[in-house]
Amino acid sequence: MSSEKFEMTPLNPATPAPATVPTETTPPTTAIMPSHETDPVPNTDFWSRLTIGATSFLMTISFPCCFKNNFQTIREYERGVWLRLGRLHKKEAVMPGLVAINPWIDSIYIVDMRIKTINVKPQSILTRDSVTITVDAVIYTRVTIPTDCVLNVENERYATELLGQTTLRNILGTMTLAEILSERERIAAHIREVLDEATDAWGVKVERVEIKDVSLPKTMQRSMAAIAEAEREAKARVINAESEKAASTALKEAAQEMAATPMAFQLRYLQTLNTISAENSSTVVFPLPMEFLNIFKPLIPNA
Repeated sequence: MSSEKFEMTPLNPATPAPATVPTETTPPTTAIMPSHETDPVPNTDFWSRLTIGATSFLMTISFPCCFKNNFQTIREYERGVWLRLGRLHKKEAVMPGLVAINPWIDSIYIVDMRIKTINVKPQSILTRDSVTITVDAVIYTRVTIPTDCVLNVENERYATELLGQTTLRNILGTMTLAEILSERERIAAHIREVLDEATDAWGVKVERVEIKDVSLPKTMQRSMAAIAEAEREAKARVINAESEKAASTALKEAAQEMAATPMAFQLRYLQTLNTISAENSSTVVFPLPMEFLNIFKPLIPNA
């Protein structure tokens, strides 16, 4: 029997293992807004300094004549964004009060900080179950960062209105009619979250979203009314049948009690005669003794 030799080559511990090349992950690209590119120290170049000095000298000379143009008033519910030579002069918003400016090179944009109401125009939407509805809503917004509101968007109110229209169509288009009619609060909360995330770069906060009205086509309204009427009639029939069943059961139990107690049957007979005689009718009642009915007992089976 031949023996075979197997040679095993030992692993060299000094030999390094092949290195794994890390995969580079591309960071998500975010839109760069103008407010992110503002100069921390604006107007430091030569021409800017020369312009500022010249206009300051002119303002000093013409101060008595242009007194009104050298000041601007900001109300309590407003904030100002100060631009000098087209550049952001102060990152912080200008607080309410009287502000002295250079009318030749300075401009202050006033931003209203109060809550604004935006009416979303009625939108024709095709639901997931192929029903065309018309939905309108109202959006409540307010400005939280005046600098972003001025630098990043031209008209924050109009932009929010258009964004609300498209968001309303996109969200309701993925839902059925029954879900839209029964889950208005959840839909409004979802729309508010989407809008608030999108308008955050504009310095706008979406406080509340309300769905005002959901209009259905006339044919759909008639169909739903017919379905509701049929359901009500079915429930009425069920309730009537249950009532008749309960009444028949009670009547059967009362008959059994009267059959077991002849005196109770006589009292019921007299009460019925009293009730008939009290009514204003032309019915003539002839009282019949109860003993007379005993003649018919042999004719009744199991009597």
